[in-house]
Amino acid sequence: MDLLELLDEIRILASNGLHYAQNDYDRERYERLMALVEENYGQALDMPSPEVRERLRAELGHVTPKVGSDGAIFDESGRILLMLRTDERNWCLPCGWIEPGETPAQAVVREVREETGLECEPVELVDVFARPAGPEHGPHGRLSILYLCSVTGGTLTPSPEGTELRYWRIEDVPDWFAHHERLATAAREAFRANAE
Repeated sequence: MDLLELLDEIRILASNGLHYAQNDYDRERYERLMALVEENYGQALDMPSPEVRERLRAELGHVTPKVGSDGAIFDESGRILLMLRTDERNWCLPCGWIEPGETPAQAVVREVREETGLECEPVELVDVFARPAGPEHGPHGRLSILYLCSVTGGTLTPSPEGTELRYWRIEDVPDWFAHHERLATAAREAFRANAE
């Protein structure tokens, strides 16, 4: 098992334990587990323990997976729209976390607008993808809800989150973000099935 995956599981158990603890002894045990996780996360990610603590303690209530919506938009040639991320400097689909009170479909419409300047409509739910925590993706696992989308308006405009927007043949993308090549490939299958 990967160290970050193990730490993420222990963190979730400790955080949920703290949320539900009925006595001081249990609370003390879960606090100790959380301190060990923070220390080892900090070492594994070369991040100061106070910063790790702040990030991990920000979660309230029972810990659940982080859930995001991803939008796949294809042009008439079957190329997929991707954004060159400002932070990681690699290519991804328009995507982002689902906000409280927002449906996954509403989130993908918002994310596409914010990151590309385009208005879109979700046409089909392609699939839900799990991405575990790990050294390539960071300390948190996530679920990606992938929609095939069609453009309904707007103008292609980069955002602060991405320095470039471009339609790509999937095989030609030089550097993918996280598991987005897998998402793009699944979306292309749905796009081709809809075109038949």
